Amino acid sequence: MRNAVISLLIAVVPAGCSVGPEYSYAPECPIGQGALPAQPVVSYSNPIFIPIADPHCAWENVVDVVDDYFRIEREEPVRLVGNMLTEGTVTTVPEISPTIFEPWRHDTVDTEQRIENTLQTMRRRAVVRVIPAQGGHWVDVAVFKELEDVVRPEHATAGAATFRYDSTLSGIENPEIGGPITEGWIAKGRDVSMEQHIIAHLLNRCGQVGTPMIVR
Repeated sequence: MRNAVISLLIAVVPAGCSVGPEYSYAPECPIGQGALPAQPVVSYSNPIFIPIADPHCAWENVVDVVDDYFRIEREEPVRLVGNMLTEGTVTTVPEISPTIFEPWRHDTVDTEQRIENTLQTMRRRAVVRVIPAQGGHWVDVAVFKELEDVVRPEHATAGAATFRYDSTLSGIENPEIGGPITEGWIAKGRDVSMEQHIIAHLLNRCGQVGTPMIVR
């Protein structure tokens, strides 16, 4: 049934609402001379090495790219402690992921992922590590997906007056009047297409074409 709904959504989405090919750049991102051609079959290694030896410059490039897609919650930049450079981390705010009706948002780049966001409430957050190395820095990009865990579908009516035995009773302190009760968020793995998109953007920002990873 769900596959049929997804197929129907793909069929009815007009061309004007397309989110574009995978790994395409956000319109506001500077990409040098002209637009970079779409590369849906290219996969970059993760973490990726960027040959920028200056820690401050490398950090600013990473933060600037991540900020194009997610709101940054916390920054722990690369620091020089004694004679050693420490690892830096960028953590973003978990945000509700865009649907197929929000083409202006760029925190989901895969059409299939957009349809999933439309059918159920998903959110994403990114954790990016910047690891100093000889001659540059390794950048590890992780984008995590989470599914909202609700008691039952928001507009469902069947079984609303039936006592259920499939879960334990839970008490809600200071409930929000008029809002749905959320049990929390369920981890759904990583959004690899979004990670690849960020890595491609970072490589282009640093003037590198990158070395695609062979997918077997």
